[in-house]
Amino acid sequence: MQLFINKYKNQITFISFILIVSAFLIGGDFKNSALILATVVAGVPIALKAYQALKMKAFSIELLVTIAVIGALFIQEFVESAVVTFLFMFGDYLEGRTLEKTRSSLKELVDMAPQEATVIRNGVHATIPAEEVNQGEQLIVHAGGKIPVDGEIIAGEASINEAAITGESIPVRKKMNDAVFSGTIVDSGYVELIAEKVGADTTFAKIIELVEEAQESKSKTEKFLNKFAAIYTPGVVGLSLLVYLLTRDLHIAITFLVIACPGALVIGAPVSNVVGIGNGAKHGILIKGGEVMDNFSKVDTLVFDKTGTLTKGKPEVTDYHVFGTEDPEELFKDIARAELISEHHLGRTIVQEAKKRGLDISGDVDEGEVIKGNGIRATVDGRLFVLGNRKLMMKENIAITQEIENVAVDREKQGNTAIFVAVEGEIKAIISIADEIRDDAKEAISEMRQNGVKKIIMLTGDNEYTARLVAEKLGLDAYYAELLPEDKVEYVKRLKDEGHVVAMAGDGVNDAPAIATADIGVAMGEGGTDISMETADVVLMADQLKQFSHAFSLSKASMRNMKQNIWIAVGTVVLLLIGVLKGTVHLASGMFIHEASVLIVILNGMRLMTFKRDKKKFKNSSTLETDEVVL
Repeated sequence: MQLFINKYKNQITFISFILIVSAFLIGGDFKNSALILATVVAGVPIALKAYQALKMKAFSIELLVTIAVIGALFIQEFVESAVVTFLFMFGDYLEGRTLEKTRSSLKELVDMAPQEATVIRNGVHATIPAEEVNQGEQLIVHAGGKIPVDGEIIAGEASINEAAITGESIPVRKKMNDAVFSGTIVDSGYVELIAEKVGADTTFAKIIELVEEAQESKSKTEKFLNKFAAIYTPGVVGLSLLVYLLTRDLHIAITFLVIACPGALVIGAPVSNVVGIGNGAKHGILIKGGEVMDNFSKVDTLVFDKTGTLTKGKPEVTDYHVFGTEDPEELFKDIARAELISEHHLGRTIVQEAKKRGLDISGDVDEGEVIKGNGIRATVDGRLFVLGNRKLMMKENIAITQEIENVAVDREKQGNTAIFVAVEGEIKAIISIADEIRDDAKEAISEMRQNGVKKIIMLTGDNEYTARLVAEKLGLDAYYAELLPEDKVEYVKRLKDEGHVVAMAGDGVNDAPAIATADIGVAMGEGGTDISMETADVVLMADQLKQFSHAFSLSKASMRNMKQNIWIAVGTVVLLLIGVLKGTVHLASGMFIHEASVLIVILNGMRLMTFKRDKKKFKNSSTLETDEVVL
């Protein structure tokens, strides 16, 4: 029965409407019969939902309407019983249609999912469903095609639109050895790639899954309203009985019962939540649920990592200084082989530099250990390499002579990170690496200050000189340098103990402990690393700080929108109840206004679909410099 009703609910609503219109057009003896039939046709689905809720020991809105309709039939108010049931069903239909639109961002994502893939099997091109691609298979994608898997380009070059992942519609040039992601589109050129992640493991599939879960999760306000509704609904029944006992007017009591339905109150908060999260997804921001949105809006302190967060995370080797008589190229080759075990930005930079120099870095490392926040220790061709910062050299009892220290400090004062290279307990070289401050960093920080952030701090494992340059350039309130991952966690804990609501932004790898400790963890990372998606509350897929600013502005706008909806809902009910008690609001008209209030809160929530942060407001209040700074 319920399946039939769900399938033909729209048709049932339409039949009810035709019966009501026919009753007034034909009139006579047919009128009451048609109105009663319209009441039954539209009332049965409502009564069934009320019965199901009662079985679950819940007092639903449908129960209030069912009681009121039975009462209206009892006192022979057939017009009102028919109109109330029709309006309730019609309101349900309109709610469904408008709520579908609130999830449009998710639907757009799902529609962007690639359906087919062209794989190369035994030298032959075969077109197969995207979900049938196996890990390790070779694929080819031509201009206009969607990339069906996460993988690495092995041939070709293309301009790729990554809007499905990052929210940025400007195409990115990709070439050999670059990573590509499922759901992105080849605008021009072609690529051959090896599938690394397929099916549900792709970044695109995880984005859809995370957005679906987030839109289902409830904020604290929603949870409170649900509990409130569970108490409020039976309370309304009691008040209606009290109204009847005081007035001895069944019509007023029934009207009071219907008008007091908390429909707009219950629907208002979820709409703001769902649309806000959808807006974030559209802009390449994954916000993991209503509670995250709520907490994010209360943040007053931001903590940033430096490398890959405030800086672009694409450092380059700027200097290579060798001490002693070792062959520089052979030494660099062994250094790069050792760094193959590292996932840190700096380690990957050294490996990339070796490839640029055409050095052969193939071959296994005999023994290797990553020392988080300090560097690595590895044995290459029987020699022990220790690569990292001063702390690691001190820990390993490796002496830093005055000559070596002078070279390191000179490079650091210019904004470089100095990597000490020790072989068999003696420092043989210093590799200097520099990164650039993100183009949008200063603007984004200014925007967030204007939006209510009181304190902005940088925590970094980098040296004091580079950290100071970044902090001064961006106008940060404080910075702390040469920190280990556990030191960052302690700083975040201290801020929380002082009463601050803290958001921590990092690259999602070394910063994962601090990200998890903060009230709100924000992961930077183009394409979204697995650990960032698992650890962080907010993931910025385009790896841009302007997304951070948008997410923060969006959280505040969503919470304002939710409060507006609550006031609209409560205000409407209060005014209607006053009208009922004064005798100026009747059952049918009250029901019409009630359903209108439900639609108003939905439409108000839908305004978040087009939300954009007000850049003009922020630019007028800040002086921005456009020159790039190498650090």
